[in-house]
Amino acid sequence: MAKDYYAILGVKKDATQDEIKKAFRKLAHEHHPDKEHGNADKFKEINEAYQTVGHEEKRKQYDQFGSAFSGTGSGGFSNYQDFARAQGGNPFGQGGFSQGNVNFDFGDMGDLGDIFGSFFGGSRSQAKQAKGSDIETELSIDFEESVFGVERNIELAKRIICKHCQGNGAEPGSKINTCNNCHGSGKISSVQQTILGAFQTQRVCPNCQGEGKTYEKKCKICSGSGVEYGQEQIKIKIPAGIEDGQQIRLSGRGESNPKGSAGDLYINIRVKKNPKFKRNGDDIISDFHISIAQAMLGDKVEIETVDGLVNLKIPAGTQSHSRFKLAGRGVPHLRSRGRGDHLIRVIVDIPKNFNKKQKKFIEELGI
Repeated sequence: MAKDYYAILGVKKDATQDEIKKAFRKLAHEHHPDKEHGNADKFKEINEAYQTVGHEEKRKQYDQFGSAFSGTGSGGFSNYQDFARAQGGNPFGQGGFSQGNVNFDFGDMGDLGDIFGSFFGGSRSQAKQAKGSDIETELSIDFEESVFGVERNIELAKRIICKHCQGNGAEPGSKINTCNNCHGSGKISSVQQTILGAFQTQRVCPNCQGEGKTYEKKCKICSGSGVEYGQEQIKIKIPAGIEDGQQIRLSGRGESNPKGSAGDLYINIRVKKNPKFKRNGDDIISDFHISIAQAMLGDKVEIETVDGLVNLKIPAGTQSHSRFKLAGRGVPHLRSRGRGDHLIRVIVDIPKNFNKKQKKFIEELGI
């Protein structure tokens, strides 16, 4: 029966790519096999759906053909021959393949090869899975750390290379043999007869699951997977000028996969609020309170900045809420040289109560 990938992900057919991605993340988190109430089959189905409609080109093919290669159903086809007939005998269009014996690896066809590969049991989809899972985490830093940058050590619980077998999946001291079924290639070739001729296809060896080797005795810790759950400490360099909500990507620092490459680590930065400073782009804004006398007569004051105390001249006659600029005392530009400015808003504090002498003096001044 044809699968409705949109229904599996719980989204409408006209959903945006962002909506599809958000739905996938939520469901994957809920049904992950490592969760207490996880469901491996459901997780696999969710991943299959996202691998298709989560990619624009594959989604176009799916919208056109449906899940034509996963079974029968409305808009689908029970086999390759039915699909070929529906396309006028040649699913590849004009200039495709001629009749006769053709040797062809569907794994070389890019995105279209993914669809055909899954129908014939090709190895391309398995190859894509030979990467460890990505990890997403959050890190809080102080305002000053976001301005000047900082190095932090974080500890993550994740899949790491098994320390007992060093990732080879075998119990130390036991033999690792070449798979007799695929002779070490990890793939099994077969010939499929179609109206276009005989196609040679490849699928993952069921005996060794594509590894090309078998174990005399699997590792007692990881059961042959080559990975185990453990703690890893990672040093992160936060660049100067980073903003709240920005994300840092560390390639290869996600979950390990000894049969491929490690996933990536995504770090969402959260900058704590500072009671003294606010940020506007690469400028820093702060308030400074002065007395009426300072506003009237002028003064030299010390302003607190992220660089420390800086002298500022208050000219005579300064009005409340006037702004002054300390050039180059703001946040470093993240993608270029230089820094923003520090903008000071001067607030004149007016006393609530005056004694008689003060009132008389103000009246005499006429202000």
